[in-house]
Amino acid sequence: MSLPAEIRRPEADLIVVRPLGRHEYEPLWRRMQQFTENRSAQTPDEIWFAEHPPIFTLGLNASRDHLLAPGDIPVMQVDRGGQVTYHGPGQLMIYPLLDLRRAGLGVRDLVTALEQTVVDLLDEFDIEAVSRRAAPGVYVAARKIASVGLRVRRGASYHGMALNIDLDLEPFSRINPCGFSDLEVSDLTALGIAESAADIQARVQRLLLHHLRMSDRQVINDY
Repeated sequence: MSLPAEIRRPEADLIVVRPLGRHEYEPLWRRMQQFTENRSAQTPDEIWFAEHPPIFTLGLNASRDHLLAPGDIPVMQVDRGGQVTYHGPGQLMIYPLLDLRRAGLGVRDLVTALEQTVVDLLDEFDIEAVSRRAAPGVYVAARKIASVGLRVRRGASYHGMALNIDLDLEPFSRINPCGFSDLEVSDLTALGIAESAADIQARVQRLLLHHLRMSDRQVINDY
């Protein structure tokens, strides 16, 4: 991407935010792979926000035993970590495409930043949430509200976090979410949060940049 002269700064001082709207899962996944494969030391980091039509995805080493009754919902095995999960309308996908080495971040730092973003988001609505190191994601009263699954290649990250805002939760009954047979799933609407998806996305962006120690970067919104 070529940047206008008036906003050209060292790549470590920039972050490009792309609110992509609804996209089919596989083409966007392939775009993430291509972006990561082709990026150089001069490529600015990016954060993509998206939403997908219904699909079940399995991590690289996920067991299909956790795929109970997918029915007419497509299933795709991808190159992230983790087990099986569901993506669908009403879920905010948060994809941080970051040069971790340049940013001085480890994989655990990125996972923690993603999880703490949602913990702090819920705290803004006076809702207590926690993360679990043994089962990455964010939970409210034992119900999972956000899932994390990442891939790091050539020192750079892709895939990311799924935050349940207002979606049909029935498909989660067709799988063992994240490999757990007794795991319940919830969303922000069920917790009484009525803000729009756009407002939630703006809050997530602000909090995530803070936890990534990138709040001082110049944000370029690219639609």
